[in-house]
Amino acid sequence: MKLLTMLKSFGCALGGIAVFADLPAMAKEKKQEKPNVVFILADNVGYGDMGPYGGGELRGAPTTNIDRLSREGLRLTQYLVEPACTPSRAALMTGQYSNRNGLSLVIMPGTSNTLPGTAYTMGQLFKGAGYATAIYGKWHLGIAPESLPTAHGFDEFYGLPPDLTWNCCISPSTMVLTHSTDESLSELREEGPHLYEAVANGPLRKLKPYTMEVRREIDFELTKKAIDFMERQTEAGKPFFLYLPFSMGHYPNLASKQFAGKSRIGQYGDRMMEGDYHVGQILQALKDLEIDDNTLFVFASDNGPQGEINRDLGNQGTPDMGNTGPFRGELGEATEGSIRTCCFIRWPGKVKPGTTSYAMFSIMDFLPTFANIIGAKIPDDRPIDGVDQTDVLFGKSEEGARESLLTFIGAHLVAARWKQWRMYFTNVHPTGLGLQRMDGVLSASASLAYPTLYNIEMDPHEDIQVPAQFPWVQGLVFKEIDKYKETLKKYPNPPPPNITKIPAPELQKL
Repeated sequence: MKLLTMLKSFGCALGGIAVFADLPAMAKEKKQEKPNVVFILADNVGYGDMGPYGGGELRGAPTTNIDRLSREGLRLTQYLVEPACTPSRAALMTGQYSNRNGLSLVIMPGTSNTLPGTAYTMGQLFKGAGYATAIYGKWHLGIAPESLPTAHGFDEFYGLPPDLTWNCCISPSTMVLTHSTDESLSELREEGPHLYEAVANGPLRKLKPYTMEVRREIDFELTKKAIDFMERQTEAGKPFFLYLPFSMGHYPNLASKQFAGKSRIGQYGDRMMEGDYHVGQILQALKDLEIDDNTLFVFASDNGPQGEINRDLGNQGTPDMGNTGPFRGELGEATEGSIRTCCFIRWPGKVKPGTTSYAMFSIMDFLPTFANIIGAKIPDDRPIDGVDQTDVLFGKSEEGARESLLTFIGAHLVAARWKQWRMYFTNVHPTGLGLQRMDGVLSASASLAYPTLYNIEMDPHEDIQVPAQFPWVQGLVFKEIDKYKETLKKYPNPPPPNITKIPAPELQKL
């Protein structure tokens, strides 16, 4: 510091003030060698929930910060994910179809599906490139020691049990409600779901119970921790990767004190507005820390919204569900409304503001795209299903690098996209009738002798089957499937999860 003071004084004496006036700019330019990356992942938020896709104010829940995010960056209108939380998060983290890691169904405690220790994740990508890494919120890829985020490149973790999701807070009260135990609610809470923290390669440390009251305010807590992480890394002069998978959109959408009653559509709308507020907090923190121009910021959803199974979860009859816009279906299905949702990408000076791309962009594509941007190498000892979409981000390509996508549920390939065509190999339909009617993850699936086909540009709601009019599409879709099948010869998938079929050897061990 003394040397810098002497140099400044010397510069002033020589009339060389302009030389030193450039020092802050030079320091800023040096920081830009490796951009920070912030990835906020909403949970079960539909294509039609956000203002830039026709929701927001028109749906009774304004999303002013996300509207601004869209104006300042890139809006993807064909952003495609997997049908449910665990599969999408596995695809995001690994750049692979979820079934390549045995995670093509939502993780349930007691089942064997969990992220393998051999998996390569986005945390490892950034950590290997010299980044500080953190995740605050929901991992949902397994609680086994080899599955934890801190075993896959993340320096810090704080959030839910890594094998559970946001609604686990209702378990103690529903056990008491049904007289399923002699224990009191307070005892069940003490034994039940807790929030955890961990550091790199360390074990989980149990913290406070995750109760309904904590659920209401959890995103405030996660956002505060995220901002603290950014402040610490900026102070240390280290590039960072912040993964913030918070609870916006996932039932029970219990309103926080600050946002209770803010929307015109009940608690789901209140949570949309609160999530939008937290997005604004992160954006403001980037400006306050003067790292805004050197930060690539992504806000996306993991899948489409839940629907009929959540019509009334303490919301006084207000559906605890999102909106799929012009598409049909919901979380857990292979339909367009389940796997097409919202995504915005912002990077001042790099991503052109106010732009929209219809390029097909998969959640798997972020891993190779980020690798290109930060100059990192991805493994070549496994198939990477994601593709580098840097040219889409920077406005150099309208079509992008992808034209097909497969959709798996459990052991089965259930649907495929090729360009504007969507083909189904099973018929997914609700189970039960009346009040027992269950859609989405609880749907039934029946195999088809011949696939069904829709043109989702002509018919986004998939109301008109057209396999007879366009029979040639089937052959082109199967070419894409054959490419995937070819990779299995060298890299076979692990046994797929199946929660309803317990193998005989396992039964014999009971």
